[in-house]
Amino acid sequence: MATRKRLSPEESRAGALVAARELLIEAGPQAVTLKAVGARVGRTHANLLHHFGSAAGLQRSLAAHMAQTVCESVAQAVLKNRAGEGSPREVVDIAFDAFDHEGGGALVSWMLATGHEDSIQPFVETIHGMVDDLHPEEEGHDEARMAHEATLAVVLLALGHSLIGAPLSQSLRLSETTARDMAENIIDASLIQAQMNAGKASD
Repeated sequence: MATRKRLSPEESRAGALVAARELLIEAGPQAVTLKAVGARVGRTHANLLHHFGSAAGLQRSLAAHMAQTVCESVAQAVLKNRAGEGSPREVVDIAFDAFDHEGGGALVSWMLATGHEDSIQPFVETIHGMVDDLHPEEEGHDEARMAHEATLAVVLLALGHSLIGAPLSQSLRLSETTARDMAENIIDASLIQAQMNAGKASD
């Protein structure tokens, strides 16, 4: 008889989060339950309760996990852009895809609708931390403020688009890429303003 591999607590938790994300994409946030995740990874309900405490705890951890992986991808794209190897559109597409095709928008909406507003906090804090890491205080207050404003606009556009963007764009007779185009323009404008400020500072 084959024996099941004994996983470390970290491996077990990571595997459960991967399974939860797969369920989120496949069937929506209502499918992300301890029972469903346990069945997918071959773990008991008690095992998952030990790691997450409850279904709400699982969803909170999933939101934090998604934010972490998305922010890492965004940060890499931003650094590539700074090195002349990427583009603002790449950053926009990562953010929009996370909320849309990967279920982030549905998860946020579900947690708010079920009264788990506190579950959004890890998501928000991770995004904030990423922006601060990319734009440290020594760059200047104006640059940090512009980065925060651009991040707010892009995230809100991406979230809104994931929830109602396609039908609203169609109703307004706009391309489905309009929101992404707007987000790209916001980042472009922020970069241009930062370059102008840097030029003034060097004069």
